[in-house]
Amino acid sequence: MSVTEEVGPEPLAHIRNRVALVTGGTAGIGAAICRLLAEEGASIAAGYSRDTPRAEKYHQEMTEAYPGRLVTVHQGNIGSADDCRRVAQEVIDQHGRLDILVNNAGITIDRTVTKMTDRDWQHVIDINLSGAFFSAQAALDHMLERGTGRIINVSSVIGEIGNIGQANYAASKSGLFGLTKTLARETLFHLNKAQLPPGDGIGLTVNAVTPGFIATDMLASVPDRVLDKIRSQIPVGRLGKPEEIARVVCFLASDDSSYITGQIWAVNGGLDM
Repeated sequence: MSVTEEVGPEPLAHIRNRVALVTGGTAGIGAAICRLLAEEGASIAAGYSRDTPRAEKYHQEMTEAYPGRLVTVHQGNIGSADDCRRVAQEVIDQHGRLDILVNNAGITIDRTVTKMTDRDWQHVIDINLSGAFFSAQAALDHMLERGTGRIINVSSVIGEIGNIGQANYAASKSGLFGLTKTLARETLFHLNKAQLPPGDGIGLTVNAVTPGFIATDMLASVPDRVLDKIRSQIPVGRLGKPEEIARVVCFLASDDSSYITGQIWAVNGGLDM
């Protein structure tokens, strides 16, 4: 090879032949995560709740874009423990294994505390926090049996700094920090108890990513004047891109991240400095 010959980029992460389940995986940050995982060699299972036409379109686009990957979509209510268990089993049945779980699904119902109803509070907690717990619980049985796996929880900078009108959302996303660290400790406890210490291998890790304000459908309805104020508060001066979250998730999902567990990775343009 001549010294002037161009060399293609090295793979971002070693995740070839892995199977990844991404909840809320057919739009926004979840779709960006799925695309990057597929580019790096993973087979994809994307969860969604209601918009079947969009999920079918997504499935067709992903199948055409990545002909060498098995791509499946799975409808379910992430706030239901039974649905979380069913979807995890569907993925294992259809793909033969489950290596990576990305708990990305989330919703907002914004009201100040004085106006927030019981339903407003509980529904956000059910989807954003309980759903991550139920999905992780369902995946862990399979991962612990095999001795390897990756769980990545998608939290939010709002879980760190709070926000007016988002007590339910902030509480749910902050709760993911404690869930992440506890799951990380418990997985190692169970692996050692089963005499499957991670050693120098791939291991079983649990981490979280905290996006800042990202340009997705969730912000599409926010008035321009409010977005301008948000941008002014972000040190780098702009909204984030879904692909910027996906790159961090992809690294944490890779074999290369085996020495990282129980950690919170902020991707927010310096908003929490």
